[in-house]
Amino acid sequence: MASVDTDLNLLVALRALLEEANVTRAGERVGSGQSTMSTALARLRAVFHDELLVRVGRDYELTPLARQILPHVQLTLPLVAQALGQQAPFDPATSRRTFGIQVTDYAAVELRPFFALARAAAPGIRFDDLRLPATPTDAERDLLAHDFVVATPGIGIDGESMELFRDEYVVIADRGNPLVAGGEISLDDLFASPFIRCDFGRAHLTPVERRLHELDLHPRVRVTTSTLLSVPLIVCGTDLVGIVPSRLARRAAAGTVAVPTPFPTVELIQRLWWHPAHDRDEGHAWLRALAAQCVDSGALSAAPAGTGVAR
Repeated sequence: MASVDTDLNLLVALRALLEEANVTRAGERVGSGQSTMSTALARLRAVFHDELLVRVGRDYELTPLARQILPHVQLTLPLVAQALGQQAPFDPATSRRTFGIQVTDYAAVELRPFFALARAAAPGIRFDDLRLPATPTDAERDLLAHDFVVATPGIGIDGESMELFRDEYVVIADRGNPLVAGGEISLDDLFASPFIRCDFGRAHLTPVERRLHELDLHPRVRVTTSTLLSVPLIVCGTDLVGIVPSRLARRAAAGTVAVPTPFPTVELIQRLWWHPAHDRDEGHAWLRALAAQCVDSGALSAAPAGTGVAR
């Protein structure tokens, strides 16, 4: 980046431009005209030697560098404003802040009561649901760069956290699979069957995978996916079997059946993690309090109808 004197107002414009990905909306957000915002964008392009926003049809898209910069700007700008005594009080009713949350697709579905409560209280805020970091190094960096990570304990995340909800794992298979016809599956049948695995990267070995390693059990992986929600869809109509959280199995299509695992039950704990650097951020603190309210009210502990086994 060029050595220039970048003032706080330009950083404010940078955040608005990257979050809105639109010059007009960014200007409306910070109370500036389109020409002023276009001038700010030109200055920022000179600073970063990058277009930052590029036209794709009628819309703008962020360049790879802009996507890399955005989480750092979202973290740094409130801290700089706070240090200078310029941080505006967070008002849920008027805020248009974007919160970045790294989360699996399964956990994002289970957090719908939390998202609904937040949107009702702060209709202008947005959530960016981001993929979990693939490596331990990414996890350490991303915990600082983003607002939250929703993940299990024991994967090397070092930060503040609160428990959101708990679940357990079950085996999922096609309803017509004869190996689950009796409402259960044997250990031999499970590990002789073609298996579908969900891979979140080296930083996120799941609790059930850790248990299988402890038991020296190795499934015959034939399909690998990066999304838990796809597992029931892929299993349906095939001889594949998988191991998924029971809540996901209960929401799955009627063509599948869930049965208990043929080894001791593995508990899945989902926690909300954040870096201590966010503790004094009013908006961040508000959202944490809202998450705690959801937990205390039981909104996140209510599972969908069904038993999770042998539907």
